[in-house]
Amino acid sequence: MATLSRADVEHVAHLARLGLAEDELARLEVQLNHILEQYAVLARLDTDAIPPTAQTIELENILREDVARPSLSQAEALANAPRRDGSYVVVPAILGGD
Repeated sequence: MATLSRADVEHVAHLARLGLAEDELARLEVQLNHILEQYAVLARLDTDAIPPTAQTIELENILREDVARPSLSQAEALANAPRRDGSYVVVPAILGGD
């Protein structure tokens, strides 16, 4: 199996916009190549007799029941708003403007 070169690691770090120091690049190169080596070991396993599975653990609903219950009043909801306009919370614009 092919290994990743230092240039490969630097290229991937650049694509991910990661500013890595020299020691981090060296450590990452070793770690990524170790992951590839472990994958190669798994790829050699004979899995012909193992049926494909879409889910490896039992599915269970861990969420509580969705039950309607009393909520905050409008005054309570607006009480801690740093800025408001009538019955609305005012937030800074995120797509240009002020």
